Amino acid sequence: LGSGGCAGLIPLLLLPGMMCDARLFAAQVAAINNRGVMVAPITAHDSVQALAAQVLAQAPERFALAGLSMGGIVAMEVLRQSPQRVERLCLMDTNPLAEHKNMSDRREAQMKKVRTGGLVRVLRDEMKPNYLYDGTNRQELLDLCMDMALGLGEDVFIRQSLALQNRPDQRQTLEQYNRPTLILHGVDDRLCPAQRHQLIKQLMPHADYCAIAAAGHLPTLEQPQEVNRLLSAWLEG
Repeated sequence: LGSGGCAGLIPLLLLPGMMCDARLFAAQVAAINNRGVMVAPITAHDSVQALAAQVLAQAPERFALAGLSMGGIVAMEVLRQSPQRVERLCLMDTNPLAEHKNMSDRREAQMKKVRTGGLVRVLRDEMKPNYLYDGTNRQELLDLCMDMALGLGEDVFIRQSLALQNRPDQRQTLEQYNRPTLILHGVDDRLCPAQRHQLIKQLMPHADYCAIAAAGHLPTLEQPQEVNRLLSAWLEG
């Protein structure tokens, strides 16, 4: 998906989280309309390395890169594979570490359920309760999350789960990148808590760091105006 932009401005490439589509960034695409904005799907492969290679194959020669959650994990691999093409980096509600065994075991159990028709149950009972801050529009956003996930379906869930399960540690990748960087997360993110983002900040001392109040794991939906403000400053700074 893309939108046209002004000549001379670096295009922005957005990578959505697990079982999310371009609607995760609808408010950002609408607000940042003075440059080319693309939302790249990360659904076709079962490894982070292959997903990143596909993103690079379809991306402009140089671009600003922002990813949320799994999108941030793929963004870090894009950076590892081709750092010279990434002019600016934004990591949102994500994790630079390889998967912990406890989480890998949980993911294995989820995949087993999904393979036997349990996608709705896994999303409803195990995933969605951890997504959002308890705000006034929480149910509306949960319904959107379910709609995005069901639109992608069981096969994408399995592929993305395998990719996350076997992802590489990216601490060294981040240490070696010194271009303009923004780290942001929801204060109430239970999936990727503050210490993960503080670790990224330690690895990238030049980066700007922002914790967004009244937001959980999906601040692009929960606090879109604040995310838009931060992204605009990062792109223009």
